[in-house]
Formats: sequence, structure tokens, C-alpha cells
Amino acid sequence: MKTIDRRNWLKTVSLSSSFALLGGLESMALDLPRRINSLDSMVLLNANENPYGPSERVRKILLNSFDEACRYPFRSLSGLVNMIALKEGVTKDHVVVTGGSTEGLKATGLIYGLDGGEIISADPTFQAMLSYAETFKAKVHRVPLDEKMGHDLPAMSDRINKNTRLIFICNPNNPTGTLLNKSSLLDFCKSHDKNAVIFSDEAYYDFITEPEYPSMVELVKEGRNIIVSKTFSKVYGLAGLRVGYLIAKPEIARNLKSAVMANTNILAIEAAKEALKDDEFYKYSILRNFKAKSLIYQHLDDLGLEYIKSHTNFVFFKTGRPIQTMINDMEKHNVLIGRPFPPLLNWARISTGRLEDMETFGKALKQVMS
Repeated sequence: MKTIDRRNWLKTVSLSSSFALLGGLESMALDLPRRINSLDSMVLLNANENPYGPSERVRKILLNSFDEACRYPFRSLSGLVNMIALKEGVTKDHVVVTGGSTEGLKATGLIYGLDGGEIISADPTFQAMLSYAETFKAKVHRVPLDEKMGHDLPAMSDRINKNTRLIFICNPNNPTGTLLNKSSLLDFCKSHDKNAVIFSDEAYYDFITEPEYPSMVELVKEGRNIIVSKTFSKVYGLAGLRVGYLIAKPEIARNLKSAVMANTNILAIEAAKEALKDDEFYKYSILRNFKAKSLIYQHLDDLGLEYIKSHTNFVFFKTGRPIQTMINDMEKHNVLIGRPFPPLLNWARISTGRLEDMETFGKALKQVMS
């Protein structure tokens, strides 16, 4: 879905209204067969996946693409690159397609962290880039979140020095689901992209419901030293196929391509191309996610548990008990929840799922917390 189309759609759909949750959702008569969890009766709410994907259109394309599985993916890849470039409003030289967005994170961590490169990030946040960079002797400065569980941009600014090569920002943040003030984020990026490259991980950007909230791709278009990461794993429901991409100005993009080791495959490419065309499934996923989050909030409110309002497809809440104990107890009730996120070891991350999964989660949580 093009950025402008997404923005216009969000303006017409009030996600705070019951119409959006009921009429707007039920009026979308998508043909979605019941999916069977791969772990028998286990409810999977631990990895921020979209349980409704792949869409039926994508499933058909996958079946029809098997004849091409004997071919290398390079010719097909150019078509996906062109579609991403059109969606993001950049040239194809700005686009780097990777085998999942995690591969893009690792490639970036390798380039900027090698031989003692210094990286600044929030803490806790998504660790894939940071831990990988540390294996190549990077020095990572982890800055604690502020009192609202968001990035402490002033404190991150204070950590910048002449050795800083990269500043990592996950926005919305994983695991807290918090969203940076757009003006503060833009000011931060414009103030510091000459000091270091700024990496904006936007894996959950599609779940932001503020129509005018900008992607940092807008700053890439200005020629700034910004890298933006996006994925097909979340709203498009293609986590198992492993396809994501980076957007950066051409000279940075060329360097990133040189470090990418895990390219994607032809089935993932064809699936991603069709997913970009399937606006109905995109909208359906956004609305279902919003409804599922409202059910999670309801269950947490019923138990008086503290949580953070989320701009993603998961909710971070305070359990008041060791997280590993919580994980084990919930698993006994056939519900998998997110892993520990140090240093917040009495908080839990719960992904949105199917609406019936949310009811199962609520019942299990009530029993575990009683």
C-alpha cells in the first residue's frame, strides 16, 4: 500500500470508534480460512506475527510460483525492488532487499560496528543488530528508557562522540510499543545525522494510526545519512518467508548490499510483490490488530495490571513477578508469550492474535495471576 494511500485511508477510518471495530471490520468480507496453529493447541502470542497471513491472494501466487523455484531469484528481484521504490517514493538505487529485516540489521551492524565502531541505542530495544555487532568487537552504548518507557533522546545525544558510527532507533520500540514524538524524532535526526548514521527500525510502522506520522524515509529523500528498515513479516503476514528491505541514499545502500549474506528466495519475492498489491488484506490486518489490542487492554484492566498503550501489534505489561516464571506458567495453559527483556524482568510482552486467541489469553492470565 503506497504511503499516500495509507495516509488517506487512516484519515477516513477512525480507529477510536466502535464503527471501525465492528462495522468497518465486519464489512470486509475477505475469504480467510481457519488457520491451524503449528504447535497443536498452543496459542502463539510470543513473536509479533500476523496470524491471518499470508493473504489468499499471496497463497495463490505462492502455488503458482513453484515452477520458478528452479531459477535463481535475481531477475524476479528487480521487479520487487521497483515496487518498493514506487511505494516509498525513492529510486531503485535506494533499495536493498534482504532475507528478512533482521539480515538488514545484521549487515548494518557489521559495517558500522566492525573493529570497535561505537553504536548508541535505547535499552531495552530490539537486539538483533546490537548483539551481532558486538561479536565483531563493536562498542554498544545502551541508554536506559525514560520514565514513559520511550527513547531518551537527550540522553542519547549526550552519548555521541567522535567515535560514534551509528545511532539505532527502533520506532515504535520493541518491546515497549512506544512511539517517539514526531517533531522530537525529526529534530534529533536532522541534528545528528552528520555526526553518525542514524538507523530507523520501522518494523511496526504500519500499525501507527496517526495519519501524518512520518517515516524517516522522508529524510533519506533529502540525502541525509539515515537508514530505514522495513519488513514483510508483520502486517503482511509473511514472517516465515523471510523478506525485508532497507532504504538509504545510494552510496550507503551500495555499502549495505556488500555486507548482505542472506538474500531472499524467489517464492518470498513473488509473495512480497503480491502482498504490496493486496490493500484489502492490509486494511483487514490493521483493523483486526486494533480490535485484538482492545481485548488485551480489557483483560489487563480487569486484573488491574499496568501496561503501556501500544503503537504496534503487541502490548507490554507489568506482571509483578519474574518474567521467566510468568512464561512458564502461561505455557502450562497453552499460551506462549514473549521472552525476557532485561532489565525489565517483571514485564511481559504479549502479541496480538486472532480474536479467539485473545479470549484464551485472558482466561489463562486470570488463572495465572490469581
